[in-house]
Amino acid sequence: MRAIMMMFDTLTRNYLPDYGCNFTKMPNFERLAERAVTFDEFYGGSMPCMPARRELHTGKYNFLNRGWGPLEPFDESFVEILSKNGIYTHLVTDHSHYFEDGGATYHNRYDSYEFFRGQEGDRWVPRGEADGSVNRCKLNKSNLSAIQHLANRVRIEGEEDMPSVQCVSAGLDFLDHHHHRDSWFLQIECFDPHEPFLVPDRYRDLYDCGDSHEAFNFPAYGPVEDKYTEEDIGRLRKEYCALLSMCDAQLGRLLDKMDEYDMWKDTLLIVNTDHGFFLGEHNFIGKNFPPMYDEVIHTPFFIRDPRYPQAKGRRRSVAQTVDIPPTLLAYFGLAFETETDGKDLSAAVKEDEKIHDTILFGIHGSQVNVYDGRYCYMKSSVDASLPVYHETLMPTNMRGFLGSGNIDEAELADGGRYSNHHKVLRIPVASFYDKLHMKTVVYDKKKDPKQENPLEDETLIRKMDEKLKAAMSAVDAPRWQFERMGFVKE
Repeated sequence: MRAIMMMFDTLTRNYLPDYGCNFTKMPNFERLAERAVTFDEFYGGSMPCMPARRELHTGKYNFLNRGWGPLEPFDESFVEILSKNGIYTHLVTDHSHYFEDGGATYHNRYDSYEFFRGQEGDRWVPRGEADGSVNRCKLNKSNLSAIQHLANRVRIEGEEDMPSVQCVSAGLDFLDHHHHRDSWFLQIECFDPHEPFLVPDRYRDLYDCGDSHEAFNFPAYGPVEDKYTEEDIGRLRKEYCALLSMCDAQLGRLLDKMDEYDMWKDTLLIVNTDHGFFLGEHNFIGKNFPPMYDEVIHTPFFIRDPRYPQAKGRRRSVAQTVDIPPTLLAYFGLAFETETDGKDLSAAVKEDEKIHDTILFGIHGSQVNVYDGRYCYMKSSVDASLPVYHETLMPTNMRGFLGSGNIDEAELADGGRYSNHHKVLRIPVASFYDKLHMKTVVYDKKKDPKQENPLEDETLIRKMDEKLKAAMSAVDAPRWQFERMGFVKE
């Protein structure tokens, strides 16, 4: 048994030809769909990057209990389970968040890993070497990551130097050495097409992007408002599409390698992402601040399971990131010892059987969202003054640690099902999101797939409240989250 997971960061579903886009040039994603099952109703769970990766390791929601952070001492990682059972695990990635305080325990779960430098704000090249002339567009040069990006670019001269290309090359090298061996799992994880949308001109020419020195490819997150013109948004989308085409080329390299070694008959393949990206939709740029509309949380997902070689085409079963680890474990004949929120997708792959009645998703301290396959209910806190807590034994942010003031107010508490019933530090933290005053809304995604017309149906809202409460109870969400939603935990 062998398995490959090729993961792209920020792969937005609506820009893929597999999901109806008619202007992006991505022949290898179309080629993948001929071999694999394509899920139409796949979703992220916890936003953004490292919260999604904790779900990917544990099969449990992250956002209800904490925000960005590493794997916890009480976590059960599917990668570690594979390794302990004789399945060799290898990670190749250019995702620099793995090597920061808030992500530093993930890559160590693998038997081996290889890392490639230079993406976005990776603290790599000394910032004094930054060359501002390489990008004369609206780059936020007060942003430290933007300055770091300009420094990193001085060491990226050609396509072969690009971190994601090197990453895929390393993955293919692993296959060259292991295609004849059994019992391994390979994770090829590309930071692209995450911003900045740095991409060689041969892909930019496909979309008539213009002068690369004027490329608008590193936008600031937030509302569009008066910050960007329609022309700016159009240019930004072109740069993103160009990077998608480069990602498509990297996927093609993997598909070619699987063809070369005839791996389709005995190797499981997953192609996935953590989340999408707003490129002006709903008047937003980015992913962290807006409500979790489809553009950011409804994600592409492809799986080819050699046990079901006839399984191809589309699947309507609702699924999400937390389902990936139990699926991979089941493929190798293994399982988590502890409870998970995710389910094995095999039945959905084989016969499109229903896996979930409802799913949850969100970002820590913001709205809690429930989806039942038709209605999407996005609920805000009933009182912005109610406390938010970060439940952890690893009190870090993305870079650095939670403040000493926060830690001084921490309590030692039972983490319940979330922590496999081990104690956690329950640390009060400020919620940026409650200050945004997001409205509680419900959408009928069957009739309103772009989520433009919230329903004013009190009976439906009460029904969705009950579904949300039941879904939160099923995963043993903390009491303070129930209180934020106006519920009583029974």
